[in-house]
Amino acid sequence: MTTSATPTARDRRRWARYLVDERAEARVYRELASRRTGEERDILLELAEAEGRHEQHWIDLLGETPKRLPSPGIGTRLLAWMARRFGSIFVLALAQNAEARSPYADEPYATAAMAADERVHHEVVRGLAARGRRRLSGTFRAAVFGANDGLVSNLALVMGVGATGVAPSFVLFSGVAGLLAGALSMGAGEFVSVRSQRELLEATEESDFADSALPHLDLDANELALVYRTRGMDPDAALDKAREVVTAAQAGSAPVAAAPGESSHDVVGSAWGAALSSFLFFASGAIIPVLPWIFGMSGFGAVALALGLVGIALMATGAMVGLLSGASPLKRGLRQLAIGFGAAAVTYVLGLLFGVSAA
Repeated sequence: MTTSATPTARDRRRWARYLVDERAEARVYRELASRRTGEERDILLELAEAEGRHEQHWIDLLGETPKRLPSPGIGTRLLAWMARRFGSIFVLALAQNAEARSPYADEPYATAAMAADERVHHEVVRGLAARGRRRLSGTFRAAVFGANDGLVSNLALVMGVGATGVAPSFVLFSGVAGLLAGALSMGAGEFVSVRSQRELLEATEESDFADSALPHLDLDANELALVYRTRGMDPDAALDKAREVVTAAQAGSAPVAAAPGESSHDVVGSAWGAALSSFLFFASGAIIPVLPWIFGMSGFGAVALALGLVGIALMATGAMVGLLSGASPLKRGLRQLAIGFGAAAVTYVLGLLFGVSAA
């Protein structure tokens, strides 16, 4: 740690800001811990304790807690507000980003251990957030991509149809037809996709088909060891496991089950949940480009309003994906915006060309 001989007033103001941020982050972790049980609760409380140690470091440098402290950063305040009200995966995703932006690596008055703590905290929070992401992955994927597909496909549809010069009522009819057709198609597609994936995973899971034959196997030469080798065990461990299971079966005990792991069904999600989410979110996205025509608008005003509304929605869905994936919400939002407006521009140009040729 390289420090100046005499800390300046600017240094002390910076320490005070670090102090309030550490105090606020510790409060966030305690709020999250209060909504959880078991191992996750213990991990969050230990993170809060570590932030408390960092807070004490700045208090020691300051000599005492200043009577007037600055307000925590806006990101920290948002994190605390969400932790009090939601305690969800969104908070952990924000906390992960906050830990990644720690200034301690370049702070001369922070110890190397503190900088290392923040890096490790990022991985710990990322691990906690990953559990929630896995639970959300099936239905959330269908919901977000359903909404995004609805926004992009129906915007492209109404832009393309509107560019041909047809009556506003025809643009409205095309948009509503696109909404219904797309939502039904997305819902059916998600149902078939998730159901098929679950059936494939079920086919790979262990079964009790051979359990009734276990007592009759030869203890020293039995093919049960081959079963465990197909599950990834090395030959010696597979043979030991097979002998253990056969011995238990011959003694009249139930077969020794393998250690339970995370169910693949939890990762895939519910087929009906994915289908319903996809249908509803596609419809909720697809209705937005049609709203100006529903309320009787037409011409350039309808097009401009549709683009504005869809632009806001695309930025929101992109930011949500970025937030939950631990990436930059702004970059993901801008990417969604570019893709959506790019598709609309292509169909609009094609509509113009078609309208000219038809005329």
